[in-house]
Formats: sequence, C-alpha cells, structure tokens
Amino acid sequence: MENTPDLELIVRELNAQHGAHGNSAATLVLDRWLEMLIERAGSDLLLVPGAPPSILVEGTVRNLEAGILEGPDIEAAIVPALNAHALEVYRKKLIADSSYRIHGLGRFRINLHRERGRAAAAVRALPTKVPALAELHLPPSVEALSRLARGLVLIGGPAGSGKSTTLAALVNEINRRDSRHIVTIEDPIEYEHSHLRSVVEQVEIGTDAPDFPSALRAALRQAPDVIVVGEMRDPETMRIAVAAAETGHLVLSTLHTIDVASTVSRICDSFPPERQNTIRQELAMALAAVLTQILLPSKMGGRFPAAQLLMIAYGARQHIRHNALQHLNQEITITKRKGSFTLEESLAKLVATGHIEKEDALVCAIHPEDLEILLKSEAKAHTA
Repeated sequence: MENTPDLELIVRELNAQHGAHGNSAATLVLDRWLEMLIERAGSDLLLVPGAPPSILVEGTVRNLEAGILEGPDIEAAIVPALNAHALEVYRKKLIADSSYRIHGLGRFRINLHRERGRAAAAVRALPTKVPALAELHLPPSVEALSRLARGLVLIGGPAGSGKSTTLAALVNEINRRDSRHIVTIEDPIEYEHSHLRSVVEQVEIGTDAPDFPSALRAALRQAPDVIVVGEMRDPETMRIAVAAAETGHLVLSTLHTIDVASTVSRICDSFPPERQNTIRQELAMALAAVLTQILLPSKMGGRFPAAQLLMIAYGARQHIRHNALQHLNQEITITKRKGSFTLEESLAKLVATGHIEKEDALVCAIHPEDLEILLKSEAKAHTA
C-alpha cells in the first residue's frame, strides 16, 4: 500500500521549488487542468492513478492531453489547494472536501480521497449563477416544495443527478418570492445566494463551523425560517434536522438514494436498531415531501432530469411508522392531487415531448411495464 506522505512537507517542498510565498505556485498544474475543463464545457475533473487526467462533458469521460498520473502526482497538485480544515481531515481520515477559487475562472469543489492505497481526486466546477427552478425542466409541481411552511423535504438521487442544483433552485425561489431568514449549511458551499427578498446566511463546514451537527445546532439559535443541510451524512445531523422540522422549521436536504422508499429507509437505517422505531415515529411526523431525480441524455444535447415526488399525507405517515416502505410507491398515485407523480409519469412525458429516447427511459424506469402503458396512452393522446 502506498504510504501517505507528510502533507505539510509536500506543500513546503513545492513552494520552495517554485519560489512561492503560499500555495499558488504549487497549484499551477491544477489551474491548467481546470482552465481546460472550463474551456471544454466540462463539469468534473477526474484524477485517478494509472490514468491521464480526465474531464466529464455531459456525463462522458474525455482524457486531457497529459501523461499518466500516479498517487504522488495527484497529491502534489491537489494538497496545496485544500483549506486548512480539509488538510487536517485528509491527514486523519484520508478523504476530504474543500472549496477552491481561481480568480477570473470560478469556484470549484475538491474531493481528495484514496483508492487502492493511492491518492485520487474529483474536482467539480461550481456554477456562477443560481438557476431558476423553471430552467431545470422538472415537472411543475416541484415548485410547491418552495411554498411549504414547515417540515422536512428530502431530495434523493445518485451522484451527479443534480440534487444540489435542485436544492439551490428551491432556495432561490423562496429568496426571490418570500421575506424569510434562510440558513444554508454546506461542505463546501456550491451556489452563492444574494440577499433578495430573504436574508440568506451560508455556513461552510471547515471555514465557519467544524461539522454539520455543530452548524445545525447553532442555526437553530439564529431564528431561521428555512434551514438547508447540503447533505445528510450522519445520524446526529439527521436527528437534529428531523427535530427542527418537527418544531416548525422548513428543512431541506439531500441524500444519495434512488427512490422514495430508499430515501426514507436511509434515514431510519442510519440509527442503531434500538433507536430505529423512535426515529420512524419522528420522521413520520416531520417529513413533508420526498423528491428523487436522475439525469438522462437528451436527444437535443445536454441532459434532462426525470423525477418522482411524494407529497406526504396520512397514508405515507402510517407506512413509515410501521416500516411498510414498500407501499410508499402506491401513495404517490393516491396523492396525485397534492402534486405527487411517479418516475414513470415523468419519463413518459420526456419521451412524448421528444426530449429523451424511449430506450433510455425504459432502462431507468422502476416499473418498466407501467412506463409502457403510459407511453401508449401518451401516443394515443398525441394522435387523437
């Protein structure tokens, strides 16, 4: 296994080598790669040992014109760009996130980690503008989530499915429309919000607070109307977020999950067995909505989101209390008047409007047979 070198020594040696007074010279190679990422309209820079630096463009991996990287090359490029908190976390846990800014180019989120005993990294370009919700092409009823007065709203989806973008767009909708106090807690901050009709405080883990639970406890003392937790990472954060939603706050957060049932299950299963029944009762009371989404390649270039939404009502609360999560999908159908919709309904509309291919939709559907029926119905409606 590759040994983890002394990280401060790496920084000192690189700075001495370049005659720098700080970390800027040591990150020149990283800056060059990120310039290429932006020039080629990529979303992520991938640095993996045994491969050249690569970028993701509309979900496709493309290699940059550079040599094969090894773990020490990646640490030499990335470590000087980490903030002090991330450097300390990486030293102790071998995985860390940090924000990074290049003047005139933009902001980036760095994830430095290990794979097969070697350093690897993923660097994401962070948007300069908060998107309007209408720009995301999500079903119209998603907008109702920004009008909730209280409760817990969970946004699920795999990595790279646009969860953070949807979260930011919902915050922007509230900020543009309502006079509220919004506190966001992120690691790192992805979208920077201006104060519009609302006051928006943005707390970055590692810079403004040591961890999510500490930041969340502090936020509750700041009289917020809306609390945004960038990601539910640990049981303590989940516990405080559920309690905050129960006591009258609107709490929005994300999870790496694939559907409504797995999103609810992820929260409950994060706790020890003896605590799970209690958290189910609390979650059943606090939960207001669960949205999950995926991104699919568009026939016109780019990617389009397909989603499912469950607006929580009495039936869903009972299923959560009794751990009968397999019945949540039928609750989507029962609560359509509240704005709920299935993934298959979302996919069928995208196929019918010519945005995505039918084959891509069928691969992503949870219930392909339901999608086939909906597609036939959409086809009849268009020919009628």
